[in-house]
Amino acid sequence: MFDVAPDEQARVLHITFLTLAMAGASTLLACAAGIPLGAWLGLRKGKFGFAFRVFTHTFYGMPPVLAGLMVYLLLSRAGPLGPLGILFTPEAMVVAQFVILFPLLSGLVASAVAAVEPAVIDTCRSLGASPRQLRWTTIAEARFGIITAIMLSFGRAISEVGAVIMVGGNIKWHTQVLTTAILLETSTGNFSYALYLGAILLGLAAVTAFLLTVLQHDEESGWIAALARRLRRRRRGR
Repeated sequence: MFDVAPDEQARVLHITFLTLAMAGASTLLACAAGIPLGAWLGLRKGKFGFAFRVFTHTFYGMPPVLAGLMVYLLLSRAGPLGPLGILFTPEAMVVAQFVILFPLLSGLVASAVAAVEPAVIDTCRSLGASPRQLRWTTIAEARFGIITAIMLSFGRAISEVGAVIMVGGNIKWHTQVLTTAILLETSTGNFSYALYLGAILLGLAAVTAFLLTVLQHDEESGWIAALARRLRRRRRGR
């Protein structure tokens, strides 16, 4: 079905690895900044927390090319971060992805934390929990919403094209990822190769969706935890 030369397999592996690395790095950075901020703001019920959620909801629909343009202007030679010299590198692509993912992830985390039952928070406070213990307990209660936010952010990262092509340049063996390679091969009429790359991208999205569904099902039935306990009992029996 897919007419792909054997010598192109190495390029496909490189493109796929770079796609996963870029999406993973940008998602991790967004988690490091967005989860603590989202959890903190989710616990705030005042006007400031509401204003932040309005801000993040606005940026949910931010065009990726706008994020790419902002990062391009920052990293260009005339920009304030031009001396870093990372424009048209994978690092610049990660920065652009972070700009897109940060408001999405932090907003979803804030919404998940804000949806925690007030009775849980009141019980923690009545038991004398410190502010740190209260935050961790609330995050634990909102864990499924937070995991969902992480998986959605990763899925958004692997399917992004506009921002990464603006700051990465779609350079073969350097900054080319699955989405930008599909765009290039389609523009040159190599539809078989484009479909092959598209199938890989769809497979990555399917794996992400599968993991999210498994986690959601486990939240309802606890079958993963039950399976883990069963395996531990078998090991002890041996």
